[in-house]
Amino acid sequence: MSLATPDDLALILGAVRAAGALALKLRREGLSLSLKDDASPVTNADLAADALLHETLRGARPAYGWLSEETADDPARLERERLFLVDPIDGTTAFAGDKPWWSVSVAVVEAGRPVAGVVFAPELDQTYTAAAGQGAHLNGAPIRASATDRLEGCKVLGDPQMFQRRDWPAPWPPLDIQWRSSTAYRMCLVASGAADAALAFVPKHDWDLAAGDLILREAGAFSGDHTGEEFAYNRPRPVQRSLVCAAPALAPLILDRVRHIAL
Repeated sequence: MSLATPDDLALILGAVRAAGALALKLRREGLSLSLKDDASPVTNADLAADALLHETLRGARPAYGWLSEETADDPARLERERLFLVDPIDGTTAFAGDKPWWSVSVAVVEAGRPVAGVVFAPELDQTYTAAAGQGAHLNGAPIRASATDRLEGCKVLGDPQMFQRRDWPAPWPPLDIQWRSSTAYRMCLVASGAADAALAFVPKHDWDLAAGDLILREAGAFSGDHTGEEFAYNRPRPVQRSLVCAAPALAPLILDRVRHIAL
């Protein structure tokens, strides 16, 4: 029996906004920053936002599993039909550095696929939402991926040095390359047509991708790894090989250039 609940999107939307407000409050009061075992940064605001989201979401949906960047993984999630996938602050470096390109990202996943997702960028006043089969929205207005069908001059979010490597089989054409710290926010910029593609040829965790993945696909964009495979979530090791998201006509041109990469 499905645990589908029509109020899931409203639930995570309210929780994400509250978490974003709490993060901003704690930053105004002064952050404490430390490094995790993998050398990535974490602040007291990351942990407080995670605790707020856990209390709110699991309190409302105790039957759902939980997987968050800032919570120890509980294998019991693998037995749950639905779970929350959570990144309380995606782009902690930007957040701690007073840059606006960070977000709170939450998805509900069922049978390995996201069915509801919210990405909230508090300092930009941008709230991206999607529910399966109901389209994607920015601040309540429908969004669609761009119609770009040429690589030359397109706007790509990624590491500029990656495109300058000498070992590409063919050089990339001139691109407008920009960087944004939050993976989820980069995905949403592609979904809204503000960017044409976002590429990352490094592993990404489920919590980095799930909400943005749904928003992208509901906006008509391609979302998957560099081989063209779609993402499957809530596996024992919750990591995806890479990220390619792009306007639908642009995606085949990018995939032709990157499928050879061994990761």
